Amino acid sequence: MELTEPFEVKTKTVCFHCGQPCNDEIITEQDKTFCCHGCRTVFEILNENNLCEYYSMDQSAGVSLRHVREESYAFLDEPEVIKKVLAFSSETFCKVQFFIPTIHCISCIWLLENLKRLNPGIIRAEVNFSRKQIVVDFNPTKISLAGVARLLAALGYSPSISLEEQKNVSPMNKALVTKLAVAGFCFGNIMLLSFPEYLGLDDADRQLRLVFSFLNLFLSVPVVFYSGQEYFTSAWKSFKQKQINIDVPIAVGLAALFLRSGFDIITHYGPGYLDSLAGLVFFLLIGRWFQSKTYDSLAFDRDYKSYFPLAVNKKVNADWRPVVVHTLEKGDIIRVRNMEIIPADSHVLSAEAYIDYSFVTGESKPVFVKAGDFIYGGGRLIGQPVEFVVEKKISQSHLTSLWNNDAFQKKEESHYKKIIDRAAQRFSWIVMGVAIITAIYWYIAAPQQMWLVFTSVLMVACPCALALAAPFTFGNMLRVFGRNGFYLKNADVIERLAAIDAVVFDKTGTVTHGTSEARFVGILSEEELGWVKAMTSSSTHPLSRAISKSIAHRTSSPISNFSEIPSKGIQATIEDHDIKVGSAALVGIEDQHKEVKSKVFVSVDGEVRGYFALETSVRQGLKNLLDRINIKWPVYLLSGDTAQEEERMKSVFPANAGMHFNQSPLEKLHFVSNLQHNGYHVMMVGDGLNDSGALKQSDVGIAVTDDTGVFTPASDGILQGNELKYLDRFLKLSRKSITILKMAFGISFFYNIITLGFAVSGHLSPLLAAILMPISSISVVGFSTLAVNWAARGVTKSKP
Repeated sequence: MELTEPFEVKTKTVCFHCGQPCNDEIITEQDKTFCCHGCRTVFEILNENNLCEYYSMDQSAGVSLRHVREESYAFLDEPEVIKKVLAFSSETFCKVQFFIPTIHCISCIWLLENLKRLNPGIIRAEVNFSRKQIVVDFNPTKISLAGVARLLAALGYSPSISLEEQKNVSPMNKALVTKLAVAGFCFGNIMLLSFPEYLGLDDADRQLRLVFSFLNLFLSVPVVFYSGQEYFTSAWKSFKQKQINIDVPIAVGLAALFLRSGFDIITHYGPGYLDSLAGLVFFLLIGRWFQSKTYDSLAFDRDYKSYFPLAVNKKVNADWRPVVVHTLEKGDIIRVRNMEIIPADSHVLSAEAYIDYSFVTGESKPVFVKAGDFIYGGGRLIGQPVEFVVEKKISQSHLTSLWNNDAFQKKEESHYKKIIDRAAQRFSWIVMGVAIITAIYWYIAAPQQMWLVFTSVLMVACPCALALAAPFTFGNMLRVFGRNGFYLKNADVIERLAAIDAVVFDKTGTVTHGTSEARFVGILSEEELGWVKAMTSSSTHPLSRAISKSIAHRTSSPISNFSEIPSKGIQATIEDHDIKVGSAALVGIEDQHKEVKSKVFVSVDGEVRGYFALETSVRQGLKNLLDRINIKWPVYLLSGDTAQEEERMKSVFPANAGMHFNQSPLEKLHFVSNLQHNGYHVMMVGDGLNDSGALKQSDVGIAVTDDTGVFTPASDGILQGNELKYLDRFLKLSRKSITILKMAFGISFFYNIITLGFAVSGHLSPLLAAILMPISSISVVGFSTLAVNWAARGVTKSKP
C-alpha cells in the first residue's frame, strides 16, 4: 500500500513569556517564541535591564498579554484625579497604591518589587500578595502617575483603578463562605445518600447502592474542584517553585481519596470514601474561615484599642480644644504646633508653613507651603503654629503605618519568626515522609485501611497552630499595653522589650515634668510678655508649655522666622523684634545664679531682659520605679541641663546609678551606642524632643508624653506620662509574653505528636482528623488570649 501524503508530526509551540500556546501567530526574538507582540515587548524590557532572572524563578511566569487592551491612562494626568489617587505628593516624591488583580506568584512579586531597575523614576515598590496590592514610591519629575500605570500595564500588570471610595470588604472572605456553603451542601447530601452503606443493606439493594455511589461521585466533583481548589492551586505553585508548603499534604490526601473512591465506584469494587472526603473539605474550610475571622478580629482590636490616640487642637466656636484625630470631619479647622503631626489631608489657612515629611518619605528636608496649598496627612510641622482646614478624614491605622516606615525600623529580625519559618519549611517534608511510610506499613498489614490512614496522617498534622501562636500572643499583649497607656509600634518590639538589661532616662519631660510656678525675674512689658506667650505656646517642650500657662496677656501679632534649637531654646521675630527664649548659652550670657533649679532666659533684640524661674517636679512614683529596676539592671540618667540639678537627682536615682549632665543630643546617642558595644540591650526613655537620635539608636526607644499631639517617629513606643511609674510592670509583662509564646509552641508540638500517633496507628478517621485540625488552632488562640489576660491581671493588681 502506497502512502499518498507524508506523515506529519504536529508539535505545540508555547510562548516563552507566558507559557500559552501560540495558536494564531508565532513571533520569534533571540531564538525564543512568543504568542503576541505584548509578550515579546515585556521580554525585551526585561532583557534590556538584565532582569531575565524573572524566568528562572518560575518557567513561563509572565502574564499573557494577547487579549490585553492597551490603555493610555491619560486620565491620570488630570490634577483632580491625581489628588484622589495619590496617597502622598510633593515636588520630588509621590506615593500611590494600586490593586493588581493579575499578581499570581513569587515571580510577579520579584518583578514588581524591581520596578526601580526598569525606570529610574521609581524609588521603591512593595507588594502585598494576599491583597494583590502594590505601593509605589516615585519621583514625579522623572515619571508621571500615568507613566507608572503604563509601566505596570506594559509588564502585564494593569492596575485596576477606581476613583470612588472603596469599602473595606474582603472578596476572599466572600469566596471562602461560598466554597464552604457548597462543601456543606454536598457533604450533607453525600451523607444522606450513603445511608445504604451505613445500614448494611443486603445484595437485593445492590443496584440502589450503585446508583447512590455514582450520585455521591457526582456531588464530590464540586467539593474537590471548587471548594478544595485553593489547596491544589497552592500545592502546584509550590511544586513549580521547587518547594513544598503546608497545603501539599492536604492536596495529596484529597487527591488520593477522590481518585481511589472514583476507581472503586467505577469498577464496582466498593462505595469509596466520598463521605469522608466531603466532610474533610468542609471542616478544613471551617478551620480556614475561623483563622480568617480571628485575624480580622485581632486587626480590628488593634485598630481601635492599641494605636496611640493622637490628638490635635480643633477650633470649637472661639476656643481651641484638643480632640482625638479619628473624630475629625471634613471642614474642621485645626491648629498644629511646632513638631506636631498634621493628622489629615488639609488646606493651609495660615500665610506659610514648613512641613517635614520624613514620616512618609524617610527624608527630613522641610517643604515650604503657603495659604491655600493642599497638603497630605502625616507631615510634621516645623516652625510657628499653623491653621489648617481638614479636607479628608484619615485613619489612625494609616498614621501608625507611617510610624512603621522603613526609615524608622530597626533591622533586627524576630527570633521567633525565624523559628516558625524553619519549622514550616521542614514540617511538610516530615509529614509527607511519615505518611508514605505509614501507607507502606498498612498496605502490608491491612490494605483496605491504607487510604484512610494515609489521608488521616496528612490531615491531622498541621503547623497552623504554630503559625498562630506568635501573632496572637503578641497581638493580645499589644492590646493590653494599649489599654494601659503604652502604645508600641509593632509586635516585634515586645520581643526586644523582653531582652532589655539596661535602662537610660532623659531628665526634662521624662524624670521631671510640669511646674508648680513659672516666675519671671527681670523687666518685660505686657506686650513683650504676650510675645513670649505666643512663642512658647508654639513649642511642645515641657518648659515652654509651663511658661505659656503662666502668662495671662495675649498678643495678636504674627510670628515669623520661628525656630527651635534642641537643648537650647526657641527664637522668632515679632513686629521686627528678634526674641530668644531659652538657655543662657542661647542668649549669649553665662548663668551666675546657680541656686535656681531651672531658668529660661529671655532676650529682646540681643538684650537679656531676665529669666523665668521654674521649679519642675519629679514624676510621682518615679523613685520607687528606679529602685525596682535597679535591683535587676543598671540605670542611667542623661540630661542636657547643667550639674546644678545633680543633688536633687541623687535623691531620686539609686546611689550606683550613672548620671551625666550637659549632654548634647549627639552625646546621648554615643552613650547608648557605647552601652550596646559593651553587650547591653538598652532601653532609652525620653521625651523625643532632644533625644530622638538616642531613641532610634537604642534597642527599644520609648517616648514619654503628657501631650498626645507629639508623635516621635524614631521611637518604638509611646508611654503616657502618668503611666511611667509602671514601666517595670510593662517589662515584666513582655517577659511573660515570651513565656506564654513558648508554652503555646509546646501545645502545638504536643498536639501534633499525639494526634499523629493516633493517625499512624489507624485510630483516627480522616473526618475526625479534619475536625481536630481547626481545634488545634482554637486551642492555641484560646490559650494565648486567656494566658495574656491572666498575666496582665496579675501585673495590674501588683501596681503600687
